[in-house]
Amino acid sequence: MSTNSRKLSGKVAIVTGASKGIGASIAKHLAAEGARVVVNYASSREGADRVVVDITAAGGKAIAVQANVA
Repeated sequence: MSTNSRKLSGKVAIVTGASKGIGASIAKHLAAEGARVVVNYASSREGADRVVVDITAAGGKAIAVQANVA
């Protein structure tokens, strides 16, 4: 991947509701742009872990964190 396409390199993104749906897609896209991603979930640990696995398998960095941000 070229340097221009990794415009978020060195940044950290916290994505709430990232264990499924739109949040998961956003987390994966941010990671593809070079961001380290915090995958936030309220109840779906398995979903969050799947997103983390997808990101790390593609060469990105991510962790899952449970938190109620309401």
